[in-house]
Amino acid sequence: ALKKNDLTESQREQVDILVDSGQTLLVLLNDVLDMSRIEAGKIELAPTPTTLKDMIERVINTYGSLLDGKDVMLRYELDENARAPMTFDVLRVYQCLSNLVSNALKFTEKGTVRILASATPSLETLTNAEKGRYAWIRLEQRHGTAVLPDISLIDMKAHPPEKGPNGETRWLSDTLVGDILATLKRGEQTLLFLNRRGYAPLVLCKACGEKMTSPKTDSWLVEHRTSGRLVCHLTGFSMKKPKTCPHCGAQDSLISVGPGVERILEEVHSRFPEARAEVFSSDTTPDAASSASLIKRIEDNEVDIVIATQAAAKGHNFPNLTLVGIVDADLGLKGGDLRAAERTFQLLAQATGRAGRKLKPGRAVLQTYTPEHPVMQALQHQDRDAFYAYESMSREVAKFPPYGRLAALILTAKDQNLLNRFSRELALFIPNTEGVDVYGPADAPLALVRGQWRKRFLVRADRNRDLQAFVSHWLAAIKRPNAIRLVVDIDPYSFL
Repeated sequence: ALKKNDLTESQREQVDILVDSGQTLLVLLNDVLDMSRIEAGKIELAPTPTTLKDMIERVINTYGSLLDGKDVMLRYELDENARAPMTFDVLRVYQCLSNLVSNALKFTEKGTVRILASATPSLETLTNAEKGRYAWIRLEQRHGTAVLPDISLIDMKAHPPEKGPNGETRWLSDTLVGDILATLKRGEQTLLFLNRRGYAPLVLCKACGEKMTSPKTDSWLVEHRTSGRLVCHLTGFSMKKPKTCPHCGAQDSLISVGPGVERILEEVHSRFPEARAEVFSSDTTPDAASSASLIKRIEDNEVDIVIATQAAAKGHNFPNLTLVGIVDADLGLKGGDLRAAERTFQLLAQATGRAGRKLKPGRAVLQTYTPEHPVMQALQHQDRDAFYAYESMSREVAKFPPYGRLAALILTAKDQNLLNRFSRELALFIPNTEGVDVYGPADAPLALVRGQWRKRFLVRADRNRDLQAFVSHWLAAIKRPNAIRLVVDIDPYSFL
């Protein structure tokens, strides 16, 4: 964690501004900024983020939960076109963050009314509302005459997409294709939602099975066919797609596995050659101007089919868009995130809500291999309360948030043997405390990032236990080697 002793006197003043509210927001910033060293008033960053705006957004997205239970509003203002160098001035970074927090504090003064508005609130917020900590005002219907879209599920096990004329894999089922054709005939618009950028999430060699990964990182390289490059969305590394396998040297052996929005666009052009189709993602709309231009084209009916990531899932209102097709509804359910089901429900509920927002009725179709999953059933029947009741019961049985608290310990080091040895030693010093469980050590899902090996512990504590005191007591019992970095994440939202 970043300590005040690492900073100059003027920098410490900036830190004091940030913690005036009694919340130490800087404890976790090392993980966000990925600092490797602090020297002469500068922070040296990894290749991403490349702008201060990106960095502040990552702080909000990753650690906005620190303020969630305290009813604060997060807001920031930065020059949209400002490009910062690879090294950021510490004071400028802290000033941006202090402005964010000071704006939040304006809304926490006594007597100020705070409104938390969402169609898909977090389970923690709903629990606070149910317990009377928050007043709860429910909007039972859409604005005006618009009604919620009809939602249906397509079981992809029973109705898999047929191969293309040349034997190529396709990703849109016949049912969804038929719905798109009917929508086009009516002169209406379709949104195909897939929360995966690029052309394919994995490139591998069909000769030796080698998977293309980022250097010294356990992250697959995503193929971006429009640019002809393989890109790591974690580290920012990119390279031109090679013609031979770097591992075995086989010629033209690299194949694309799985779909991204670019691949869905390719299929749309093949199946609906007369339709005007565009991709809506952070790659195609990298700034406010390009985003506004695409939104206007959609609003002006200059686009028939929109293939989009989460960039188009929330907040947009396209009057003539009446069909939403979810290409892979199961995508967000994969992985070890305890909030995977909740986040999937929230994202898909928002995405399907883009259909039929004006006078014309809307329809949404979800392609899934698990139609029996509680998330899919809740979406189909538009029964948010049933899903949250199921999710709440599951969390309460496991004593996971909001019925318990979590802390993540992330250990990183260049020396894998040293990391393994110390993590095993650290496990021997876990205090025996009733109401507290410790899981690990285990390799992080991303076990290697930029040459740094990563191990994780997860601490679960009952609500009546002092989680911070437990972690502090545990860590004080053993000296950590200087070559190993430790980050403690209280109430984590990321489990990578």
